[in-house]
Amino acid sequence: MTVRHISTGSPFETQIGYSRAVVADGWVFVAGTTGYDYETMRMPDSIEAQCENALATIDAALRAAGSGLDHVVRVSYVVPDKSEWSQCWPITSAAFAKAKPAATMISAALQNAEMKIEIEVTARVPA
Repeated sequence: MTVRHISTGSPFETQIGYSRAVVADGWVFVAGTTGYDYETMRMPDSIEAQCENALATIDAALRAAGSGLDHVVRVSYVVPDKSEWSQCWPITSAAFAKAKPAATMISAALQNAEMKIEIEVTARVPA
């Protein structure tokens, strides 16, 4: 089995010991991704902006793997404040309009208080 690791350069990847994505046997597994702008390491205040940033980071990792958002088959969302979740629906609906992946939303605390959403996906590398 060939395995390829993809990094965004996030300091968390090194500190915690994980890859943003792992490509194995035609699958792409993208780690839980929060809304940081990894170029500036700044976190926006709104859940909407964090959701957009997380999806942009995920999309970049998927593209580096030879895939993309249209090939996502599973997505999990974690939000600390479930009352904010519906604010992300227009964003996630647009991002996954074609893929329509199986999805789960969990409400739980995240690593840092400023984090309002974390998104994890599994995708296929198209043949």
